[in-house]
Parts: sequence; C-alpha cells; structure tokens
Amino acid sequence: MKKIQILGTGCPKCTKLAANAEAAAKETQIEYEIEKVTQINDIMKFGVMVTPALAIDGEVKVAGKVASVSEIKQMLS
Repeated sequence: MKKIQILGTGCPKCTKLAANAEAAAKETQIEYEIEKVTQINDIMKFGVMVTPALAIDGEVKVAGKVASVSEIKQMLS
C-alpha cells in the first residue's frame, strides 16, 4: 500500500493537489492511503519550505507546485 501525504496548510492549491493525488491513485488502481499533513512543524520535518508538497511513502516528490494527475501517476508507478 502506498502512503500519499499532502503537505500544506489547507490552501486551495493544497486541496487541488490532494484531489489530483486521489484521482491518480484511483486511476492506477493501487491500494493507497492519503494523509494530509497540515501542521507547519510536521511539514518542516520533511525539509519542505514551500507548499503544497507531495510525499509518497515518506519521500517528497514535488514541492511548491500542484502536480498534475498524469505526473502523480508516474510517481506512483
């Protein structure tokens, strides 16, 4: 099972990234869990200074932009 983490404080871009990540996970038909990391201290533990960011299995894949569904699908495969 893939653990997908959305790092952000709940801004519109963070919400869009979460929606794209969920769509990508559904399209690739993998087992997944989405966690929203919203506390600044927790986000900084990932070494992320700019949000939104996307981490898969604890590894930051994108920071500071909203990745598209197709980009996220590539990261998940």
